Amino acid sequence: MPTARVLVVDDDDVIRQLITVNLELEGFEVFTAVDGQDALDQVPAVRPHLITLDVMMPRMDGWQAAEMLRGNPDTASIKLVLLSARAQENDIRRGVQIGVDAYLTKPFDPDELIDTINQLLAGA
Repeated sequence: MPTARVLVVDDDDVIRQLITVNLELEGFEVFTAVDGQDALDQVPAVRPHLITLDVMMPRMDGWQAAEMLRGNPDTASIKLVLLSARAQENDIRRGVQIGVDAYLTKPFDPDELIDTINQLLAGA
């Protein structure tokens, strides 16, 4: 099976690097973006199998990026994992309404993130 490509989207350099290192150790090919708009700009070239999206970001937040990805037939099937410090029920419900595949709250366990990604990609 070819190496899965993951696009990690977070405006926090430390969190973006933490996720990147953990995913690379698991053998994923990792690309990064600093906000939702940067992610949308990179998707056509990267063609990721999965995207981790922070919710709270400048320029374009994770909600908007997820909605745009789901609304485009070319990107609608990409697996989406939202990562957010916002753990309220209405935030999680909003993720479900958009059609994200998983919603993890920060601080998250890197092992849980890896497990979630592996499960989503195995079901693809």
